Amino acid sequence: MAEIEREAMDYDVVIVGAGPAGLSAAIRLKQLDTDLNVVVLEKGSEVGAHILSGAVLDPAGLNALIPDWKKKGAPITVDVTDDNFFLLGEAGQIRIPNFVMPPLMSNHGNYIVSMGNVCRWMAEQAEELGVEIFPGMACSEMIYGEGGELKGVVAGEFGKNSDGTPGDGYEPGMVLNGKYVFLSEGVRGSLSKEAIAKYNLDAKCDVPKFGLGMKEIWEIDPEKHREGSVTHTMGWPLGDNAGGGSFIYHLDNNQVYVGFVVHLNYENPYLFPYMEFQRFKHHPMVAELLKGGKRVAYGARAISEGGYQSIPQVAFPGGALLGCSAGLVNVPRIKGNHNAMLSGKAAAEAAHEAIKAGRAGDILDTYETELRTGPVGKDLKAVRNVKPLWSNYGLGTSLTVGGFDMWTNNLFGFSVLGTLRHGKNDAEATQKHYAYQPIDYPKPDGTLSFDRLTNVSFSMTNHEEHQPAHLKLGDATIPVDINLREYAGPSARYCPAGVYEFVEEEGKDTRFVINFQNCVHCKTCDIKDPSQNITWTVPQGGDGPNYPNM
Repeated sequence: MAEIEREAMDYDVVIVGAGPAGLSAAIRLKQLDTDLNVVVLEKGSEVGAHILSGAVLDPAGLNALIPDWKKKGAPITVDVTDDNFFLLGEAGQIRIPNFVMPPLMSNHGNYIVSMGNVCRWMAEQAEELGVEIFPGMACSEMIYGEGGELKGVVAGEFGKNSDGTPGDGYEPGMVLNGKYVFLSEGVRGSLSKEAIAKYNLDAKCDVPKFGLGMKEIWEIDPEKHREGSVTHTMGWPLGDNAGGGSFIYHLDNNQVYVGFVVHLNYENPYLFPYMEFQRFKHHPMVAELLKGGKRVAYGARAISEGGYQSIPQVAFPGGALLGCSAGLVNVPRIKGNHNAMLSGKAAAEAAHEAIKAGRAGDILDTYETELRTGPVGKDLKAVRNVKPLWSNYGLGTSLTVGGFDMWTNNLFGFSVLGTLRHGKNDAEATQKHYAYQPIDYPKPDGTLSFDRLTNVSFSMTNHEEHQPAHLKLGDATIPVDINLREYAGPSARYCPAGVYEFVEEEGKDTRFVINFQNCVHCKTCDIKDPSQNITWTVPQGGDGPNYPNM
């Protein structure tokens, strides 16, 4: 096949991903110098289409970036009015008093938001400053300079046949070059993963850790609605099977965000995270809240949970990792958007200084330093031991010892535990099925709980069916020969969208089927597959979920 010829455009800074990190970087660059040429490339059909977050927003990042955001009409209007923490049993719950929680866990001064809508508003602010934003432009390839530095990306390739060859309407896309390229793709982005491997960015950090977050938006009975109320739970239904918990956030218009997070370091291959979420809604406390309501949206995404010790090197020749591409979520607070914004701001300031000095394609060391020693590093360092305690010793130890550790960090600025390590990555944590029994999950009732494919229809997911599958197998024999036989085929369960299935036909060998059209781009398969045989890549631009208010 002849080498593909593409047009090229040159910018000062190319930003991949129109999430809170990428948009913050774009805004800050133009605040610093209106003459800088800045472009943001977004794979979703519009800005916000692929954004899914809880979300209770700590406004610290936005305060630093756009101090007059209220005056500018940001869609951030629902103040948190009360915090509730519960430990659930199957039939009841115990409230954890707020006074025992470290001050950093308080949501006073925070807001319940749709991060999709916040990003849409941020995109408007960026465009007013002169930033070019191109949605529907998936970045499928990175371009390197003669010295090995990241020089640009290929974006907007359309029209391939299912076998990867150019179709009749093939568009080769464009090369967008930058003096610096920022990767703000979110969790486990395909380009970020390539950059981490190429530049050995994880050589000095702990293993990355992740959770799977699933979320539904419900419209509930107005008499049960308490605008501004925030509830978090731990315990049932997960028990000893996995770490995780839930969130229930009352926003405006009688809507409630109902979410469930399962830590992906679980051992039992029979665990079915999506069905754990559906069981959770049948808890008496939750069922009573949702009774008479209706689910209006669904989505899922992986969450970075490694924290401070798992942050890779974030600056490399010609580029930088921003936001969840670097793993900046504060796990006990279940918050990362403020850190994403602060990372974008810091990267922009480092790039501006470099460009002003006539530099290009080198390592932005000042960004690396600021991220680790500034507000982001301080936010994450204080809670760095909560996740490894939970992963290695369970919920009880995490609540008691982890709580004590957060208190000492809050009061004295240090941890008596030092910095604990995570141990295995999430794929390695998966055990073979021989030591476990299948878990019998109740069938969804269609009122409170739903089957996966029905719920996926509420994510408005769509993929052009003739393109190559964006979920790539390293070895096509592994799913059946190893993962099914040794691990009971966990991909059929860990995917929250029903992408993977094992099909048995009479007289024929079991087939592994990838229904990539269902994919909501959560990246769980890339993380949890025990053989690390699945690689998530971008489909053609605009494909995937179309979240309205996530």
